[in-house]
Amino acid sequence: MTVLVASDLDRTLIYSAAALALTMPDARAPRLLCVEVHESRPLSYMTETASGLLTDLGDAAVFVPTTTRTRKQYQRINLPGPAPEYAICANGGHILVDGVADPVWHARVLARLADECAPLDEVRQHMAATSDPSWVRKHRVAEDLFAYLVVERELLPEEWVKELAVWAENRGWTVSLQGRKIYAVPKPLTKSAAVREIARRTGAELTLAAGDSLLDADLLLAADRGWRPGHGELADTGWAAPAVTALPERGVAAGERILREFLKECR
Repeated sequence: MTVLVASDLDRTLIYSAAALALTMPDARAPRLLCVEVHESRPLSYMTETASGLLTDLGDAAVFVPTTTRTRKQYQRINLPGPAPEYAICANGGHILVDGVADPVWHARVLARLADECAPLDEVRQHMAATSDPSWVRKHRVAEDLFAYLVVERELLPEEWVKELAVWAENRGWTVSLQGRKIYAVPKPLTKSAAVREIARRTGAELTLAAGDSLLDADLLLAADRGWRPGHGELADTGWAAPAVTALPERGVAAGERILREFLKECR
């Protein structure tokens, strides 16, 4: 049986220093492996044990990193194990095949967004006009597909996020708050659509998935079995689904547990 494993990366399999949640005594903390360097600085980690599990998973299944990151941001990551044949970037906007974006898939995505959603410029301009420089640090557009803000989370007004979500909903967009980033993403731009396409190409008979944010909900619902960690938007909102297991682990320990569950299901 061909098993496809589609997993979110940030705060699911890999973790920034701020997201590690090393709550145990220092002497009992796990050994960490750096899997991403940016501007000559270490940025993302997994445990050494998780590194070995991911290597085993790459031999047991079709492992597909599935991320909201842009292609450039994804390519900074150096995951252990066999190089994945497929990867999903920009929340499903790009399917990479051996590291190269598939132009046919991307064209299909663009056509659907043009038909079903308000233009990116309208959304970007609204976010810029209604946000406050006192708590916004950066305005960004990713792959000409979606927009996000980098904010000071402790200063961010909760009401503003709710109002943006209502405004976006009426225009075919969705809003997700992840750490210090607020994403506005077109509703048809989904990880699940890209995963279904890769499952078709590989002939996968079983699909497993994991993720921590609202942008991962469609991915988890589309899989035969899914897992979410004890942190993140899904955990904070109590999100649940029949085929999705809510794990108690938080931080980098959750990444290790998710890989164990993937391997157990593959075997």
